[in-house]
Amino acid sequence: MNWLYSILFEDSALQALVVLSLIVTIGLGLGKLHFRGVSLGVTWVFFVGIIAGHFGLSVNHDMLVFAESFGLVLFVYELGLKVGPGFFSSFRQGGILLNGIGLATVLLGTGVAIGLTYLLHIPMSDMVGVLSGATTNTPALGAAQQALSQLGIPADGAALSCAVTYPLGVVGVIIAFIVARRFMTRPSDITDGSHDDDNQTFIAAFDVRNPGIYGMSVRQVAELTPVRFVISRIWREGDVTIPSSETVLQEGDRLLVVATDRDVTPLTALFGARESEDWNTGEIDWNAIDSSLISRHVIVSRPEINGRRLGSLKLRNSYGINITRVVRSGVTLLASPHLVLQLGDRLTIVGEERSIENVAKVLGNSSLTLKDPNMGAIFIGIVLGLLLGSVPIMIPGISVPVKLGLAGGPIIVGILIGRFGPQFHLVTYTTRSANLMLRGIGLSLFLGCLGLDSGAHFVETIMRGEGVLWIGAGFVVTVLPILIMIPVTMRLARLDFGLTCGVLSGAMANPMALNYSSSTLPGDNPAVGYATVYPLAMFSRVVIAQLLVLIFL
Repeated sequence: MNWLYSILFEDSALQALVVLSLIVTIGLGLGKLHFRGVSLGVTWVFFVGIIAGHFGLSVNHDMLVFAESFGLVLFVYELGLKVGPGFFSSFRQGGILLNGIGLATVLLGTGVAIGLTYLLHIPMSDMVGVLSGATTNTPALGAAQQALSQLGIPADGAALSCAVTYPLGVVGVIIAFIVARRFMTRPSDITDGSHDDDNQTFIAAFDVRNPGIYGMSVRQVAELTPVRFVISRIWREGDVTIPSSETVLQEGDRLLVVATDRDVTPLTALFGARESEDWNTGEIDWNAIDSSLISRHVIVSRPEINGRRLGSLKLRNSYGINITRVVRSGVTLLASPHLVLQLGDRLTIVGEERSIENVAKVLGNSSLTLKDPNMGAIFIGIVLGLLLGSVPIMIPGISVPVKLGLAGGPIIVGILIGRFGPQFHLVTYTTRSANLMLRGIGLSLFLGCLGLDSGAHFVETIMRGEGVLWIGAGFVVTVLPILIMIPVTMRLARLDFGLTCGVLSGAMANPMALNYSSSTLPGDNPAVGYATVYPLAMFSRVVIAQLLVLIFL
Protein backbone atom coordinates (compact mmCIF):
# COMPACT_ATOMS: atom_id res chain seq x y z
CA MET A 1 0.00 0.00 0.00
CA ASN A 2 3.03 2.28 -0.08
CA TRP A 3 2.22 3.24 -3.64
CA LEU A 4 -1.22 4.50 -2.56
CA TYR A 5 0.29 6.49 0.30
CA SER A 6 2.82 8.10 -2.05
CA ILE A 7 0.12 9.04 -4.55
CA LEU A 8 -1.96 10.78 -1.89
CA PHE A 9 0.65 12.32 0.42
CA GLU A 10 4.05 12.69 -1.28
CA ASP A 11 4.50 15.95 -3.23
CA SER A 12 4.55 15.37 -6.97
CA ALA A 13 2.69 16.42 -10.08
CA LEU A 14 0.83 13.08 -10.03
CA GLN A 15 -0.18 13.57 -6.38
CA ALA A 16 -1.49 17.09 -7.11
CA LEU A 17 -3.58 15.81 -10.02
CA VAL A 18 -5.01 12.92 -8.01
CA VAL A 19 -5.87 14.99 -4.93
CA LEU A 20 -7.49 17.83 -6.87
CA SER A 21 -9.39 15.40 -9.09
CA LEU A 22 -10.75 13.55 -6.05
CA ILE A 23 -11.81 16.82 -4.39
CA VAL A 24 -13.60 18.01 -7.54
CA THR A 25 -15.24 14.61 -8.15
CA ILE A 26 -16.59 14.26 -4.60
CA GLY A 27 -17.66 17.90 -4.49
CA LEU A 28 -19.55 17.73 -7.77
CA GLY A 29 -21.19 14.50 -6.63
CA LEU A 30 -22.41 16.14 -3.43
CA GLY A 31 -23.52 19.14 -5.48
CA LYS A 32 -26.20 17.00 -7.09
CA LEU A 33 -27.91 16.48 -3.74
CA HIS A 34 -30.96 18.65 -3.06
CA PHE A 35 -32.46 19.61 0.28
CA ARG A 36 -36.02 20.88 -0.10
CA GLY A 37 -35.31 21.69 -3.70
CA VAL A 38 -32.12 23.63 -2.92
CA SER A 39 -28.61 22.56 -3.93
CA LEU A 40 -25.29 24.36 -3.48
CA GLY A 41 -23.97 22.78 -6.68
CA VAL A 42 -20.29 23.37 -7.44
CA THR A 43 -19.85 25.23 -4.12
CA TRP A 44 -19.54 21.79 -2.50
CA VAL A 45 -16.11 21.48 -4.14
CA PHE A 46 -14.91 24.29 -1.88
CA PHE A 47 -16.16 22.58 1.28
CA VAL A 48 -14.70 19.22 0.28
CA GLY A 49 -11.38 21.00 -0.21
CA ILE A 50 -11.57 22.44 3.31
CA ILE A 51 -12.30 19.01 4.77
CA ALA A 52 -9.42 17.46 2.83
CA GLY A 53 -7.04 20.18 4.00
CA HIS A 54 -8.16 19.76 7.60
CA PHE A 55 -7.37 16.04 7.54
CA GLY A 56 -3.87 16.58 6.25
CA LEU A 57 -4.13 16.38 2.47
CA SER A 58 -1.98 18.95 0.73
CA VAL A 59 -0.20 19.53 -2.56
CA ASN A 60 2.91 21.41 -3.56
CA HIS A 61 2.29 25.10 -2.90
CA ASP A 62 3.47 26.26 -6.32
CA MET A 63 1.27 23.71 -8.06
CA LEU A 64 -1.66 24.74 -5.90
CA VAL A 65 -1.20 28.42 -6.74
CA PHE A 66 -0.91 27.60 -10.45
CA ALA A 67 -4.05 25.45 -10.54
CA GLU A 68 -6.04 27.99 -8.51
CA SER A 69 -4.92 30.91 -10.69
CA PHE A 70 -5.47 29.04 -13.96
CA GLY A 71 -8.93 27.91 -12.88
CA LEU A 72 -9.99 31.45 -11.98
CA VAL A 73 -8.60 32.91 -15.22
CA LEU A 74 -10.26 30.23 -17.36
CA PHE A 75 -13.63 30.76 -15.67
CA VAL A 76 -13.76 34.55 -15.93
CA TYR A 77 -12.34 34.65 -19.49
CA GLU A 78 -14.91 32.15 -20.81
CA LEU A 79 -17.62 34.08 -18.97
CA GLY A 80 -16.47 37.24 -20.75
CA LEU A 81 -16.59 35.48 -24.13
CA LYS A 82 -20.10 34.22 -23.38
CA VAL A 83 -21.62 37.57 -22.47
CA GLY A 84 -19.48 39.70 -24.81
CA PRO A 85 -21.90 39.74 -27.79
CA GLY A 86 -24.75 41.13 -25.63
CA PHE A 87 -22.66 43.09 -23.12
CA PHE A 88 -22.57 46.50 -24.79
CA SER A 89 -26.23 46.51 -25.76
CA SER A 90 -27.12 45.76 -22.13
CA PHE A 91 -24.65 48.42 -21.00
CA ARG A 92 -26.27 51.02 -23.25
CA GLN A 93 -29.65 50.22 -21.80
CA GLY A 94 -28.76 50.31 -18.14
CA GLY A 95 -25.05 49.86 -17.60
CA ILE A 96 -24.70 53.05 -15.61
CA LEU A 97 -27.63 52.01 -13.44
CA LEU A 98 -26.27 48.49 -12.94
CA ASN A 99 -22.80 49.73 -12.03
CA GLY A 100 -24.37 52.29 -9.70
CA ILE A 101 -26.17 49.44 -7.92
CA GLY A 102 -22.94 47.47 -7.79
CA LEU A 103 -20.99 50.37 -6.30
CA ALA A 104 -23.78 51.05 -3.81
CA THR A 105 -23.52 47.41 -2.68
CA VAL A 106 -19.74 47.72 -2.35
CA LEU A 107 -19.99 50.93 -0.31
CA LEU A 108 -22.79 49.54 1.86
CA GLY A 109 -20.73 46.45 2.70
CA THR A 110 -17.69 48.62 3.43
CA GLY A 111 -19.77 50.81 5.74
CA VAL A 112 -21.05 47.74 7.59
CA ALA A 113 -17.45 46.51 8.00
CA ILE A 114 -16.28 49.86 9.37
CA GLY A 115 -19.21 49.94 11.80
CA LEU A 116 -18.44 46.42 13.04
CA THR A 117 -14.81 47.43 13.57
CA TYR A 118 -15.88 49.90 16.24
CA LEU A 119 -18.80 47.83 17.56
CA LEU A 120 -16.86 44.57 18.00
CA HIS A 121 -13.41 46.13 18.55
CA ILE A 122 -11.86 44.22 15.64
CA PRO A 123 -8.59 45.81 14.46
CA MET A 124 -8.75 47.11 10.88
CA SER A 125 -5.72 44.93 10.04
CA ASP A 126 -8.01 41.94 10.69
CA MET A 127 -11.21 43.53 9.37
CA VAL A 128 -9.78 44.00 5.85
CA GLY A 129 -9.35 40.21 5.80
CA VAL A 130 -12.90 39.73 7.08
CA LEU A 131 -14.19 42.06 4.36
CA SER A 132 -12.17 40.29 1.67
CA GLY A 133 -13.38 36.87 2.76
CA ALA A 134 -16.98 37.97 3.21
CA THR A 135 -16.97 39.32 -0.35
CA THR A 136 -14.89 36.38 -1.71
CA ASN A 137 -12.38 38.85 -3.13
CA THR A 138 -8.84 37.47 -2.90
CA PRO A 139 -7.35 40.31 -5.03
CA ALA A 140 -8.56 42.75 -2.37
CA LEU A 141 -6.86 40.62 0.29
CA GLY A 142 -3.62 40.71 -1.68
CA ALA A 143 -3.81 44.49 -2.01
CA ALA A 144 -4.51 44.86 1.72
CA GLN A 145 -1.60 42.58 2.62
CA GLN A 146 0.71 44.61 0.41
CA ALA A 147 -0.42 47.85 2.06
CA LEU A 148 0.02 46.31 5.53
CA SER A 149 3.52 45.17 4.66
CA GLN A 150 4.49 48.65 3.49
CA LEU A 151 3.32 50.03 6.84
CA GLY A 152 5.32 47.36 8.70
CA ILE A 153 2.19 45.70 10.12
CA PRO A 154 1.97 41.85 10.13
CA ALA A 155 -0.52 40.58 7.55
CA ASP A 156 -1.11 37.15 9.13
CA GLY A 157 -4.36 38.27 10.79
CA ALA A 158 -5.80 39.44 7.48
CA ALA A 159 -4.99 36.12 5.81
CA LEU A 160 -6.49 34.02 8.63
CA SER A 161 -9.63 36.16 8.96
CA CYS A 162 -10.15 35.92 5.20
CA ALA A 163 -9.77 32.13 5.30
CA VAL A 164 -12.38 31.55 8.01
CA THR A 165 -14.92 34.03 6.63
CA TYR A 166 -14.60 32.91 3.01
CA PRO A 167 -16.84 29.79 3.33
CA LEU A 168 -19.79 31.78 4.68
CA GLY A 169 -18.96 34.48 2.17
CA VAL A 170 -19.50 31.87 -0.54
CA VAL A 171 -22.76 30.46 0.79
CA GLY A 172 -24.01 33.65 2.46
CA VAL A 173 -24.87 35.28 -0.86
CA ILE A 174 -26.59 32.09 -2.01
CA ILE A 175 -28.53 31.89 1.27
CA ALA A 176 -29.58 35.53 0.84
CA PHE A 177 -30.79 34.75 -2.71
CA ILE A 178 -32.80 31.77 -1.46
CA VAL A 179 -34.39 33.84 1.32
CA ALA A 180 -35.14 36.71 -1.06
CA ARG A 181 -36.69 34.43 -3.65
CA ARG A 182 -38.90 32.89 -0.98
CA PHE A 183 -40.04 36.07 0.78
CA MET A 184 -39.25 39.10 -1.45
CA THR A 185 -40.17 38.13 -5.01
CA ARG A 186 -43.34 37.81 -7.02
CA PRO A 187 -43.83 35.48 -10.01
CA SER A 188 -43.50 38.46 -12.36
CA ASP A 189 -40.02 39.20 -10.96
CA ILE A 190 -38.60 36.00 -12.47
CA THR A 191 -38.33 36.27 -16.27
CA ASP A 192 -36.00 35.06 -19.00
CA GLY A 193 -35.01 38.68 -19.68
CA SER A 194 -35.76 38.49 -23.40
CA HIS A 195 -37.89 41.64 -23.35
CA ASP A 196 -35.01 43.66 -21.93
CA ASP A 197 -32.78 43.40 -25.00
CA ASP A 198 -32.79 46.28 -27.45
CA ASN A 199 -32.35 43.86 -30.34
CA GLN A 200 -34.99 41.33 -29.31
CA THR A 201 -37.18 40.89 -32.37
CA PHE A 202 -40.94 41.16 -32.60
CA ILE A 203 -43.05 40.00 -35.55
CA ALA A 204 -46.24 41.77 -36.55
CA ALA A 205 -48.52 42.02 -39.60
CA PHE A 206 -49.50 45.46 -40.96
CA ASP A 207 -51.96 46.65 -43.59
CA VAL A 208 -50.84 49.53 -45.82
CA ARG A 209 -53.53 52.16 -45.09
CA ASN A 210 -51.40 55.29 -44.96
CA PRO A 211 -51.95 57.32 -48.17
CA GLY A 212 -48.65 59.07 -47.58
CA ILE A 213 -46.66 55.94 -48.54
CA TYR A 214 -48.78 54.75 -51.48
CA GLY A 215 -46.53 54.30 -54.50
CA MET A 216 -43.32 54.57 -52.47
CA SER A 217 -40.58 51.91 -52.56
CA VAL A 218 -39.54 50.01 -49.45
CA ARG A 219 -36.27 51.96 -49.50
CA GLN A 220 -38.11 55.31 -49.57
CA VAL A 221 -40.42 54.24 -46.74
CA ALA A 222 -37.45 53.13 -44.64
CA GLU A 223 -35.86 56.57 -45.11
CA LEU A 224 -38.93 58.21 -43.53
CA THR A 225 -38.24 56.74 -40.09
CA PRO A 226 -35.24 55.95 -37.87
CA VAL A 227 -36.94 52.68 -36.92
CA ARG A 228 -35.17 49.57 -38.21
CA PHE A 229 -37.41 46.89 -39.70
CA VAL A 230 -37.38 44.01 -42.18
CA ILE A 231 -40.37 43.18 -44.38
CA SER A 232 -40.40 39.39 -44.57
CA ARG A 233 -43.38 38.91 -46.93
CA ILE A 234 -45.93 40.93 -48.87
CA TRP A 235 -49.41 39.61 -49.64
CA ARG A 236 -51.05 41.32 -52.59
CA GLU A 237 -54.24 40.12 -54.28
CA GLY A 238 -53.74 36.58 -53.03
CA ASP A 239 -50.08 36.32 -54.07
CA VAL A 240 -47.15 36.29 -51.68
CA THR A 241 -43.75 37.70 -52.63
CA ILE A 242 -40.45 38.55 -50.99
CA PRO A 243 -39.91 42.29 -51.29
CA SER A 244 -36.70 43.99 -52.35
CA SER A 245 -35.68 47.53 -51.49
CA GLU A 246 -37.24 48.66 -54.80
CA THR A 247 -40.61 46.98 -54.25
CA VAL A 248 -43.40 49.60 -54.47
CA LEU A 249 -46.05 49.52 -51.74
CA GLN A 250 -49.68 49.82 -52.70
CA GLU A 251 -52.91 50.42 -50.85
CA GLY A 252 -54.16 47.26 -49.18
CA ASP A 253 -50.83 45.45 -49.18
CA ARG A 254 -50.43 43.12 -46.22
CA LEU A 255 -46.92 43.14 -44.74
CA LEU A 256 -45.25 40.70 -42.36
CA VAL A 257 -42.65 42.82 -40.57
CA VAL A 258 -39.81 41.94 -38.18
CA ALA A 259 -38.79 44.77 -35.84
CA THR A 260 -38.50 45.26 -32.07
CA ASP A 261 -41.33 45.38 -29.57
CA ARG A 262 -40.90 49.07 -28.80
CA ASP A 263 -41.07 49.97 -32.52
CA VAL A 264 -44.49 48.45 -33.18
CA THR A 265 -46.35 51.70 -32.38
CA PRO A 266 -44.37 53.96 -34.76
CA LEU A 267 -44.58 51.29 -37.47
CA THR A 268 -48.35 51.13 -37.03
CA ALA A 269 -48.48 54.87 -37.65
CA LEU A 270 -46.16 54.50 -40.64
CA PHE A 271 -48.05 51.72 -42.44
CA GLY A 272 -51.56 52.60 -41.30
CA ALA A 273 -52.95 49.59 -39.41
CA ARG A 274 -51.73 46.59 -37.46
CA GLU A 275 -53.45 43.22 -37.44
CA SER A 276 -54.34 41.63 -34.11
CA GLU A 277 -52.91 38.17 -34.80
CA ASP A 278 -49.98 37.21 -32.57
CA TRP A 279 -47.02 36.04 -34.65
CA ASN A 280 -44.67 35.53 -31.69
CA THR A 281 -46.20 32.49 -30.00
CA GLY A 282 -43.59 30.03 -31.27
CA GLU A 283 -46.36 27.72 -32.48
CA ILE A 284 -46.62 29.07 -36.02
CA ASP A 285 -45.76 26.74 -38.91
CA TRP A 286 -43.97 29.24 -41.12
CA ASN A 287 -43.80 26.82 -44.03
CA ALA A 288 -47.59 26.49 -44.05
CA ILE A 289 -48.24 30.22 -44.45
CA ASP A 290 -47.99 29.94 -48.23
CA SER A 291 -47.18 27.25 -50.76
CA SER A 292 -44.35 28.88 -52.68
CA LEU A 293 -42.08 30.11 -49.88
CA ILE A 294 -40.47 28.35 -46.94
CA SER A 295 -38.63 29.50 -43.85
CA ARG A 296 -35.43 27.78 -42.78
CA HIS A 297 -32.58 28.27 -40.29
CA VAL A 298 -29.06 28.39 -41.73
CA ILE A 299 -25.88 28.42 -39.61
CA VAL A 300 -22.84 30.55 -40.45
CA SER A 301 -19.95 28.09 -40.41
CA ARG A 302 -17.55 29.32 -43.11
CA PRO A 303 -14.60 31.22 -41.56
CA GLU A 304 -14.57 33.63 -44.52
CA ILE A 305 -17.99 34.95 -43.46
CA ASN A 306 -16.86 35.69 -39.90
CA GLY A 307 -16.67 39.47 -39.42
CA ARG A 308 -18.50 40.33 -42.68
CA ARG A 309 -21.45 42.70 -42.63
CA LEU A 310 -24.72 41.07 -43.65
CA GLY A 311 -25.40 43.69 -46.32
CA SER A 312 -22.00 43.18 -47.98
CA LEU A 313 -22.95 39.60 -48.95
CA LYS A 314 -25.80 40.86 -51.18
CA LEU A 315 -27.76 37.67 -50.55
CA ARG A 316 -31.17 39.22 -51.13
CA ASN A 317 -30.36 40.56 -54.59
CA SER A 318 -28.35 37.52 -55.66
CA TYR A 319 -30.72 34.78 -54.56
CA GLY A 320 -34.11 36.44 -54.09
CA ILE A 321 -34.38 35.57 -50.42
CA ASN A 322 -35.02 37.56 -47.26
CA ILE A 323 -33.13 37.23 -43.97
CA THR A 324 -35.41 38.26 -41.12
CA ARG A 325 -33.67 37.31 -37.87
CA VAL A 326 -30.26 36.28 -36.56
CA VAL A 327 -29.94 34.23 -33.36
CA ARG A 328 -26.61 34.69 -31.52
CA SER A 329 -25.79 33.27 -28.08
CA GLY A 330 -29.50 32.83 -27.40
CA VAL A 331 -30.32 36.45 -28.35
CA THR A 332 -32.46 37.14 -31.43
CA LEU A 333 -31.12 40.08 -33.45
CA LEU A 334 -32.74 42.05 -36.23
CA ALA A 335 -31.11 41.19 -39.56
CA SER A 336 -30.04 44.70 -40.54
CA PRO A 337 -27.51 45.25 -43.38
CA HIS A 338 -24.94 46.61 -40.90
CA LEU A 339 -25.04 43.56 -38.61
CA VAL A 340 -21.59 41.94 -38.36
CA LEU A 341 -21.91 38.17 -38.72
CA GLN A 342 -20.11 35.72 -36.46
CA LEU A 343 -19.47 32.02 -36.69
CA GLY A 344 -22.34 30.17 -35.08
CA ASP A 345 -24.97 32.78 -36.00
CA ARG A 346 -28.25 31.15 -36.99
CA LEU A 347 -30.05 33.05 -39.75
CA THR A 348 -33.78 32.73 -40.42
CA ILE A 349 -34.17 32.85 -44.22
CA VAL A 350 -37.40 33.12 -46.21
CA GLY A 351 -37.51 32.19 -49.89
CA GLU A 352 -37.84 29.37 -52.37
CA GLU A 353 -36.25 26.10 -51.33
CA ARG A 354 -33.64 26.06 -54.10
CA SER A 355 -32.61 29.64 -53.34
CA ILE A 356 -32.21 28.88 -49.65
CA GLU A 357 -30.07 25.85 -50.46
CA ASN A 358 -27.76 28.08 -52.50
CA VAL A 359 -27.51 30.58 -49.63
CA ALA A 360 -26.74 27.70 -47.25
CA LYS A 361 -23.74 26.78 -49.43
CA VAL A 362 -22.48 30.37 -49.22
CA LEU A 363 -22.81 30.53 -45.42
CA GLY A 364 -21.61 26.98 -44.76
CA ASN A 365 -24.51 25.60 -42.71
CA SER A 366 -22.36 22.87 -41.18
CA SER A 367 -22.73 22.36 -37.45
CA LEU A 368 -19.91 19.79 -37.48
CA THR A 369 -17.44 22.51 -38.49
CA LEU A 370 -18.31 24.48 -35.35
CA LYS A 371 -17.84 21.67 -32.84
CA ASP A 372 -14.08 22.22 -32.57
CA PRO A 373 -13.39 25.42 -30.58
CA ASN A 374 -10.62 27.75 -31.72
CA MET A 375 -8.16 27.07 -28.91
CA GLY A 376 -5.73 29.66 -30.25
CA ALA A 377 -8.20 32.49 -29.65
CA ILE A 378 -8.81 31.25 -26.10
CA PHE A 379 -5.15 31.27 -25.09
CA ILE A 380 -4.37 34.51 -26.95
CA GLY A 381 -7.21 36.13 -25.02
CA ILE A 382 -5.94 34.73 -21.73
CA VAL A 383 -2.47 36.13 -22.38
CA LEU A 384 -3.89 39.56 -23.25
CA GLY A 385 -6.11 39.43 -20.15
CA LEU A 386 -3.18 38.61 -17.88
CA LEU A 387 -1.15 41.44 -19.39
CA LEU A 388 -4.02 43.88 -18.83
CA GLY A 389 -4.48 42.63 -15.27
CA SER A 390 -0.79 43.26 -14.56
CA VAL A 391 -0.79 46.91 -15.60
CA PRO A 392 -0.23 49.10 -12.48
CA ILE A 393 -2.79 51.88 -12.16
CA MET A 394 -1.86 54.86 -10.04
CA ILE A 395 -4.59 56.38 -7.88
CA PRO A 396 -4.00 59.93 -6.60
CA GLY A 397 -3.22 59.88 -2.89
CA ILE A 398 -2.31 56.17 -2.82
CA SER A 399 1.37 55.28 -2.91
CA VAL A 400 0.76 51.67 -4.00
CA PRO A 401 -0.51 51.16 -7.58
CA VAL A 402 -3.54 48.91 -7.97
CA LYS A 403 -4.08 46.27 -10.63
CA LEU A 404 -7.07 44.54 -12.21
CA GLY A 405 -5.43 41.23 -11.34
CA LEU A 406 -6.08 37.67 -12.49
CA ALA A 407 -9.84 38.10 -12.49
CA GLY A 408 -10.38 41.64 -13.76
CA GLY A 409 -8.04 41.63 -16.76
CA PRO A 410 -9.21 38.36 -18.37
CA ILE A 411 -12.93 39.10 -18.00
CA ILE A 412 -12.53 42.53 -19.64
CA VAL A 413 -10.50 41.07 -22.53
CA GLY A 414 -13.00 38.21 -22.85
CA ILE A 415 -15.86 40.70 -23.19
CA LEU A 416 -13.95 42.77 -25.77
CA ILE A 417 -12.90 39.76 -27.86
CA GLY A 418 -16.38 38.23 -27.66
CA ARG A 419 -17.87 41.46 -28.96
CA PHE A 420 -15.27 42.85 -31.39
CA GLY A 421 -13.15 39.81 -32.29
CA PRO A 422 -15.19 38.88 -35.38
CA GLN A 423 -14.70 42.37 -36.81
CA PHE A 424 -10.97 41.56 -36.93
CA HIS A 425 -11.79 38.08 -38.32
CA LEU A 426 -10.79 36.45 -35.05
CA VAL A 427 -12.75 33.22 -34.62
CA THR A 428 -14.11 33.30 -31.06
CA TYR A 429 -17.01 30.90 -31.44
CA THR A 430 -17.36 27.98 -29.07
CA THR A 431 -20.42 25.82 -28.67
CA ARG A 432 -22.53 26.40 -25.59
CA SER A 433 -21.54 23.01 -24.18
CA ALA A 434 -17.82 23.73 -24.73
CA ASN A 435 -18.12 27.12 -23.05
CA LEU A 436 -19.97 25.62 -20.08
CA MET A 437 -17.39 22.84 -19.75
CA LEU A 438 -14.42 25.23 -19.77
CA ARG A 439 -16.14 27.49 -17.23
CA GLY A 440 -17.01 24.49 -15.07
CA ILE A 441 -13.45 23.14 -15.13
CA GLY A 442 -12.05 26.55 -14.25
CA LEU A 443 -14.46 27.18 -11.38
CA SER A 444 -14.00 23.66 -9.97
CA LEU A 445 -10.21 23.99 -9.97
CA PHE A 446 -10.39 27.40 -8.34
CA LEU A 447 -12.74 26.27 -5.58
CA GLY A 448 -10.93 23.01 -4.91
CA CYS A 449 -7.55 24.70 -4.54
CA LEU A 450 -8.97 27.52 -2.44
CA GLY A 451 -10.63 25.09 -0.05
CA LEU A 452 -7.56 22.87 0.21
CA ASP A 453 -5.37 25.89 0.98
CA SER A 454 -7.77 27.16 3.66
CA GLY A 455 -8.52 23.82 5.30
CA ALA A 456 -5.21 23.25 7.07
CA HIS A 457 -5.73 26.02 9.66
CA PHE A 458 -9.49 26.38 9.36
CA VAL A 459 -10.63 24.52 12.51
CA GLU A 460 -7.68 25.80 14.53
CA THR A 461 -8.61 29.40 13.74
CA ILE A 462 -12.28 28.83 14.50
CA MET A 463 -11.42 27.45 17.93
CA ARG A 464 -9.68 30.70 18.79
CA GLY A 465 -11.91 33.37 20.31
CA GLU A 466 -11.42 35.91 17.56
CA GLY A 467 -12.15 33.25 14.93
CA VAL A 468 -15.82 32.99 15.92
CA LEU A 469 -16.01 36.80 16.06
CA TRP A 470 -14.54 37.06 12.56
CA ILE A 471 -17.02 34.52 11.18
CA GLY A 472 -20.01 36.33 12.68
CA ALA A 473 -18.83 39.71 11.45
CA GLY A 474 -18.12 38.29 7.98
CA PHE A 475 -21.57 36.74 7.72
CA VAL A 476 -23.18 40.09 8.56
CA VAL A 477 -20.99 41.86 5.98
CA THR A 478 -22.05 39.29 3.38
CA VAL A 479 -25.77 38.94 3.99
CA LEU A 480 -26.96 42.35 5.24
CA PRO A 481 -26.05 44.39 2.12
CA ILE A 482 -27.58 41.72 -0.15
CA LEU A 483 -30.88 41.58 1.75
CA ILE A 484 -31.07 45.38 1.68
CA MET A 485 -30.15 45.78 -1.99
CA ILE A 486 -32.42 43.05 -3.42
CA PRO A 487 -35.75 44.79 -2.65
CA VAL A 488 -34.25 48.21 -3.40
CA THR A 489 -33.02 47.02 -6.79
CA MET A 490 -36.19 45.20 -7.81
CA ARG A 491 -38.68 47.78 -6.57
CA LEU A 492 -36.89 51.09 -7.22
CA ALA A 493 -34.70 50.17 -10.20
CA ARG A 494 -37.37 47.72 -11.50
CA LEU A 495 -34.91 44.97 -12.41
CA ASP A 496 -36.04 41.36 -12.58
CA PHE A 497 -34.73 38.89 -10.02
CA GLY A 498 -32.27 37.19 -12.38
CA LEU A 499 -30.55 40.43 -13.36
CA THR A 500 -30.56 41.52 -9.71
CA CYS A 501 -28.81 38.30 -8.65
CA GLY A 502 -26.23 38.72 -11.40
CA VAL A 503 -25.49 42.33 -10.46
CA LEU A 504 -25.16 41.52 -6.75
CA SER A 505 -23.04 38.42 -7.46
CA GLY A 506 -20.71 40.64 -9.49
CA ALA A 507 -20.66 43.31 -6.79
CA MET A 508 -19.72 40.63 -4.24
CA ALA A 509 -17.14 39.11 -6.65
CA ASN A 510 -18.84 35.76 -6.07
CA PRO A 511 -18.73 33.40 -9.10
CA MET A 512 -20.32 30.62 -7.04
CA ALA A 513 -23.42 32.77 -6.44
CA LEU A 514 -23.50 33.49 -10.17
CA ASN A 515 -23.33 29.77 -10.92
CA TYR A 516 -26.21 29.14 -8.50
CA SER A 517 -28.30 31.93 -10.08
CA SER A 518 -27.59 30.79 -13.64
CA SER A 519 -28.55 27.20 -12.84
CA THR A 520 -31.80 28.05 -11.06
CA LEU A 521 -33.11 31.03 -13.05
CA PRO A 522 -34.08 31.22 -16.74
CA GLY A 523 -32.18 33.23 -19.33
CA ASP A 524 -28.71 34.81 -19.40
CA ASN A 525 -29.55 37.86 -17.28
CA PRO A 526 -27.50 36.67 -14.25
CA ALA A 527 -24.36 36.29 -16.40
CA VAL A 528 -24.90 39.60 -18.20
CA GLY A 529 -25.46 41.45 -14.91
CA TYR A 530 -22.40 39.82 -13.35
CA ALA A 531 -20.11 40.73 -16.25
CA THR A 532 -21.47 44.28 -16.43
CA VAL A 533 -20.62 45.22 -12.85
CA TYR A 534 -17.78 42.83 -11.96
CA PRO A 535 -14.79 44.76 -13.41
CA LEU A 536 -15.66 48.06 -11.73
CA ALA A 537 -16.81 46.43 -8.48
CA MET A 538 -13.69 44.29 -8.24
CA PHE A 539 -11.41 47.25 -8.97
CA SER A 540 -13.21 49.41 -6.39
CA ARG A 541 -12.87 46.69 -3.73
CA VAL A 542 -9.13 46.44 -4.38
CA VAL A 543 -8.81 50.22 -3.96
CA ILE A 544 -11.06 50.28 -0.88
CA ALA A 545 -9.05 47.51 0.82
CA GLN A 546 -5.91 49.61 0.51
CA LEU A 547 -7.70 52.79 1.57
CA LEU A 548 -9.00 51.13 4.74
CA VAL A 549 -5.46 50.16 5.70
CA LEU A 550 -3.99 53.56 4.89
CA ILE A 551 -6.76 55.58 6.57
CA PHE A 552 -7.50 53.57 9.72
CA LEU A 553 -4.00 52.31 10.61
